Amino acid sequence: MRKVIGIGETVFDIIFKNGQPISGKPGGSVFNAMVSLGRIGEHPLFISEVGNDKVGEMVRECMNDNGVSTELMCTLPHEHKSAVALAFLDQNEKPEYMFYTDYPNYGRLDYTMPDIRENDIILIGSFFALNEELRTPLIELLSLARDRKAIVYYDVNFRKNLANVVRHLMPAFLENMEYVSIFKGSDEDFNYLFNENDSDLTYKEHIDFFTKNFIYTRGADGITLYSNGNAPKNYAAKVVTPVSTVGAGDSFNAGVIYGLLRYNISYDDLKMGRVPVEVWDKVINCGVEFSSFVCTSLENYISKEFANDFKARL
Repeated sequence: MRKVIGIGETVFDIIFKNGQPISGKPGGSVFNAMVSLGRIGEHPLFISEVGNDKVGEMVRECMNDNGVSTELMCTLPHEHKSAVALAFLDQNEKPEYMFYTDYPNYGRLDYTMPDIRENDIILIGSFFALNEELRTPLIELLSLARDRKAIVYYDVNFRKNLANVVRHLMPAFLENMEYVSIFKGSDEDFNYLFNENDSDLTYKEHIDFFTKNFIYTRGADGITLYSNGNAPKNYAAKVVTPVSTVGAGDSFNAGVIYGLLRYNISYDDLKMGRVPVEVWDKVINCGVEFSSFVCTSLENYISKEFANDFKARL
């Protein structure tokens, strides 16, 4: 049985609309994808850290309730607290974030390396994948994944607040790209990261050297897939009335990973360009379905009811 392993931050998301808090729940870019995958029955493992506090208890409880293993979770030293994120929704229900963290400067992510095997899937992303303090455990994981021929899916998720330090973070980004099987990012990510707004130029000048499998998202304007050396293919986003887009991209990642598992796509298939376009169509559709559902609620992840219905429809 193939494993899905995520590594990333955990936060407690407090969502605001018109200056008032309207929702609160455990979150984090990779965390949200892991919960969606747990709800659809994939039993993922998640590597992260929380404080020894109420928020940490809520994070672990959420994982346990949704089929996400906590065996690789680390607890911060007693005096350090779990992270909190405030998400302020604009008129289009898109969030602007403020983060409150209390991390130590040493001794983080002291976990036992999981048993990674061929065709397992590793999900990385966001600032967590660029953080200097976490480079050693992350690169150890990615190196083992490459040696074992596991699929590494990287969602850069490069937020606006990082734009002023992009040169400082670029070496870590380029090092991460050395391990990637599938790379995904949004138009906003690449505007902040490369000052680039054209998907073709982004792929040719920044991505193609590292991987042929590139997913470029534009929110409501759809998705462009670059794969197998084929011409780029565009996919429409599903038309919905959004309530919150906080977990939309994360759930898209969960859907794509579910599609990779569902349609039995291997490391070698991706490496050698052996995934037919009609199979990619099904994989991308999984991502679109997951993300569009999440946009219609204040949840950061798909519901268990959606998961059961979606599996029945496939």
